[in-house]
Amino acid sequence: MDYLDQLEAEAIHIFREVGGQFEKPALLFSGGKDSIVLVHLALKAFRPCKFPFPLVHIDTGHNFQEALDFRDNLVKHLGERLIVRKVEDTIKAKGLTEPKGKFASRNALQSFTLLDTIEEFEFDACIGGARRDEEKARAKERIFSVRDDFGGWDPKLQRPELWHTYNGKIHKGENVRVFPISNWTELDVWNYIRRENIELPSVYFSHEREVIDHNGQLIAVSPYIQIDENDVIMTKNVRYRTVGDMTCTAAVESEAYHIDDIINEITATRTSERGETRIDDRISEAAMEDRKKNGYF
Repeated sequence: MDYLDQLEAEAIHIFREVGGQFEKPALLFSGGKDSIVLVHLALKAFRPCKFPFPLVHIDTGHNFQEALDFRDNLVKHLGERLIVRKVEDTIKAKGLTEPKGKFASRNALQSFTLLDTIEEFEFDACIGGARRDEEKARAKERIFSVRDDFGGWDPKLQRPELWHTYNGKIHKGENVRVFPISNWTELDVWNYIRRENIELPSVYFSHEREVIDHNGQLIAVSPYIQIDENDVIMTKNVRYRTVGDMTCTAAVESEAYHIDDIINEITATRTSERGETRIDDRISEAAMEDRKKNGYF
């Protein structure tokens, strides 16, 4: 077995552990590359049967349209169940304060919608595509990450996972976040996408887009950001290393039109995808960990 075979086998084992240990799991799916890889791995783990879980998208309303279109087409092709819950509905129902400012991200508000969705469907496990190489808070987290009945994560209370043994036992009200590709790197993901010939949304490849330069980061022009009189709108060839909201995800200049080009770029870089392109992670040194403690994925 080469290393991709080993990573794939580990992920499939984790998926089957979820299917065996939990009554009502869900796979969080956004139309991004990591969640698309998860769906591909789930196919290998469970086909010809249906998935033992629905796909769930917590929709902020600030998504890239390419990712949404890809999400809908993939779900239709697979014939699996998709549940969509919108942050905007939660804002109205709970009277939450909409963020203000130039890049008014709803990212932090996703936690409210996610926790409501977990309660609505009584999910006891939520599978996601987080990886340890993305960000230091995610590097601390186990593959089976237990959350309390408020959805919070305590980095000091984590279970050992020796010899690929995963403990999914929880009390009523608690749930587990599961990360089958936690041990993968960004380069591993792209090498696997190339090997398995997995289709992706077009935003991951070089394309022309109107952007503004904000502190050295290229932010797409969209209805969701505030354009000031000092902003210079430029048209550049860009691609996205990670696809979050349009309000908090920066593009990188690139001429990578094919997977091999992207792999060459990643091999040469020394900055993580979130470190280079995610505005929301720059709020503070512990921005991601703080969100996790409040229920964020």
